[in-house]
Amino acid sequence: MLKKNLLAIFLILAQWCFAQTGSVSGKLLDGEFNEVLPFANVLVKGTTIGTTTDFDGAYSVELEPGTYTLVFSFLGYTSKEITDIVVEAGKTVDLNVTLYPASNQLDEVVVTTTVRKNTEASVLNLQKNSVVLMDGLSLESMKTAGATNIASAIRRVPGVSVQDGKYVYVRGLGDRYTKSILNGMDIPGLDPDKNTVQMDIFPTNILENVIVLKSASAELPADFTGGVVNIVTKDFPSQKQMSFSASIGYNPSMHFKDNYLSYQGGATDFLGFDDGTRALPIASNQFIPNPSDTQNNVILDVITRRFDKTMAAEQQTSKPNFNLGFSYGNQFNVGENTLGVIASLDYKNTTTFYEGFENGIYQKAPESDVYELRFDRRQRGDLGSNNVLASALAGLSYKTGKSKYKLNLLHIHNGESRAAFFNQRTEISNAIDVVKDNLEYTERSISNALLSGKHTSEDASFVTEWSLSPTYTSVQDKDVRLTTFVIDDADGYSISSDAGFPIRLWRDLTEINAVGKIDFSKTYELFGNKSKFNFGGLYSYKNRDYSIYNYNIAFFNFNTSSLNGDPNAILLDENIWTRDNNSGSYVRGNFQPANTFSSEQNTIAGYVSNEFKFAEKFKAVLGLRVEQFTTYFTGQNNTGTEVYDNEKTIDKLNLFPSSNLIYEIKDNMNVRVSYSRTTARPSFKELSVVQIPDLLTGILFLGNLDLKPTYIDNFDLRYEIYGSDAQMFALSGFYKKFTDPIEIVAYNITAPNQFTPRNAPSAKVFGVEFESRKNFGFISESLKDLSLNLNLSIIDSKIDMARGENQEYESRQIFARDGETIEGTRQLQGQSPFLINAGLNYNNRDKGIETGVFYNVQGKTLEVVGFGQNPDVFTQPFNSLNFNFSKTFGELQRSKITLKANNILDDNRESLYKSYNAAKQNFSFRKPGVSFSLGYSLTF
Repeated sequence: MLKKNLLAIFLILAQWCFAQTGSVSGKLLDGEFNEVLPFANVLVKGTTIGTTTDFDGAYSVELEPGTYTLVFSFLGYTSKEITDIVVEAGKTVDLNVTLYPASNQLDEVVVTTTVRKNTEASVLNLQKNSVVLMDGLSLESMKTAGATNIASAIRRVPGVSVQDGKYVYVRGLGDRYTKSILNGMDIPGLDPDKNTVQMDIFPTNILENVIVLKSASAELPADFTGGVVNIVTKDFPSQKQMSFSASIGYNPSMHFKDNYLSYQGGATDFLGFDDGTRALPIASNQFIPNPSDTQNNVILDVITRRFDKTMAAEQQTSKPNFNLGFSYGNQFNVGENTLGVIASLDYKNTTTFYEGFENGIYQKAPESDVYELRFDRRQRGDLGSNNVLASALAGLSYKTGKSKYKLNLLHIHNGESRAAFFNQRTEISNAIDVVKDNLEYTERSISNALLSGKHTSEDASFVTEWSLSPTYTSVQDKDVRLTTFVIDDADGYSISSDAGFPIRLWRDLTEINAVGKIDFSKTYELFGNKSKFNFGGLYSYKNRDYSIYNYNIAFFNFNTSSLNGDPNAILLDENIWTRDNNSGSYVRGNFQPANTFSSEQNTIAGYVSNEFKFAEKFKAVLGLRVEQFTTYFTGQNNTGTEVYDNEKTIDKLNLFPSSNLIYEIKDNMNVRVSYSRTTARPSFKELSVVQIPDLLTGILFLGNLDLKPTYIDNFDLRYEIYGSDAQMFALSGFYKKFTDPIEIVAYNITAPNQFTPRNAPSAKVFGVEFESRKNFGFISESLKDLSLNLNLSIIDSKIDMARGENQEYESRQIFARDGETIEGTRQLQGQSPFLINAGLNYNNRDKGIETGVFYNVQGKTLEVVGFGQNPDVFTQPFNSLNFNFSKTFGELQRSKITLKANNILDDNRESLYKSYNAAKQNFSFRKPGVSFSLGYSLTF
């Protein structure tokens, strides 16, 4: 008996000693100003257990396993009770709560809701209380969509479209008018000429939310019009969290194909970088003699033999796509302070294969009574590509009683290998039939550091925030190769100067960005209400160096028909020119001054704004931003007649006013009105004399030093209703007036394959957006987990054509077809006429099932503006219908399996030439096919 009692006591003591607790943590938010509520009270109802929020609004309560009710209160605000909070051993419940100011009444009011309803409602709180027009994408909504990265989830945001599966455009406007920022700071992407960062590089499990801002305010950068996409990462994970994910993707039209095109690269291609195999084999300033230079040609064959002999695409069996991901997050107590850690590693290996791709350059006939387009050149063939993307993100956060410091380090590396074999028929500029082999490798990398701090006064009424963010970007095209064989009448093949000698090309681009900003905010009382005054400044420095090393392979006393159309035979030892044989192939350099330049951009900005309520139902924020923007260019044109030495090309001091007004009709109903002035500036490449060829398509991009910045006046009106269970309805209208919009246009009448940016006089854009999120609980309570998300944007754009000699309007008049009327206006380049996003979701958290069908389409969009004989090019609608299903397993639901199907409708990606009474012709055609993926993730 004594032994049994002792054993029972021992087991009780052991259970007590080793019992695990759980916790509830999160942030308390001010529903009036979208700010945190510092030093507020958090109490476990029915107990004396509680805590207060810190200066950052954060709290954490440690509790024994069980079900609890928490009461959140703050002086002057309506208290809120959150019920049904289930605390499990060793786990943390994330719970962010929003409190609203109490009305002038004597009795205390307490709002009661369940933890689930509160979590779902918090998805829209940020959007509802924002002083600017915005849409939010929380981590919860990303999980519901089954998204593993931002690009696959953000399609649900109204007015947002995703191009190439990674670039986000807002309100149908192109990349020029959309800006991406990371934690509030400007960051370049893997393509430095784009305003938007690739959204598929950010895994969702390290994110706090993604905010799409559609109206400007003084603290935001001025260079956006459609919207700003702010990617916000977590700083203090609520608990230790580690996750691993893996997926494999299969596309029947692309994978396990034995005719897939590739070529032998380096041993490290699978890691996303070249091992030196494709490095320039000679010094960039190497003197290269020609065979007739008898004094120096002794080194010519040595130089030629240093170049890789591979010139032809070869057939291999294509592999499926696969992704790997790992993330870690935790927080630690360091004395009375807190240290937060996040880390993420992501690896994607994607193979695409386009059989029967087509590129075309078409023109109108000189005769006005001939309607059908004729092609200058038309390419048809196969294109294989392998793209490796590796990213690493690490973050440290350190919080003291009144300060918080953050350090984020991001590195992204990308290697893309491409191989193509195609026929090209040319009829106008040069009547000739050829076959081409094109081999390319592009290596891109970006390294970014972000150091920031936040400091508050004793009562948290004065807040100082600062950020420093340097970035280094590198883009290298390594040993791009193009071989062209002319198809002779006798079914033989030869190489001629007429069609072009074989090309070897290296491009180097490096860019340094350094951004620093500081923001101050002071809360005070105005008109008897809480108000906030903001002011701050920013400095941004960007510098780009760009160069091209261009070589081709010529022939001396050599009959190229003996090569039998084999590109790999060109540099065989027996076919290379030597002094002894005085016959064969040899390398020669072709320096192009226009493709070597240096450019610099400087932005100095300052702003002031005031956020206040001037009546019980009216809230406003008025602001003014000033920016000094300068650019410098160093380079010259190919002929040497124009030389620029640190020439100042833009020097603008501009004011950008903004005003946002909100009228609260009811607690859940707002009307918003806003005005702002913004800008869109030319990129480094556009504001230059550069001449960049695309060896695959034959298109030549020409820079333009005469470009001016675009200025836009933006007007927005929005009516919104917020319901329970994260339901909402919104109707918006917007108007944008553009001055000097920049467009990509055909260069002139005689060069249909040359495109350049130009300013048009003016443009106007009108748009309407509709958004609704509704569950089916009104039909039956059992259907509450089924919901429909629908958003629709209808947009009309008009641009005034430039008039005068050699201008667009006159060129269209000259080459108008019989019966065709040329209007003085047309659609804005890059502006989509409509956007549709729809999703039917089922989310049962108890069963761990999330599934949905998602549809997205963007209307026919003007891609290239025609000029003279060159007709307009329109990107055709791509009807994207995708399905995903995920199921969690295990007692703690830490394992998840995800199944996805993309492009279920098997739609094609097409860009077409359009001309009056003529059949449409392909500018670009790709068939992406239907793809499937199966993924597994484990959280522990």
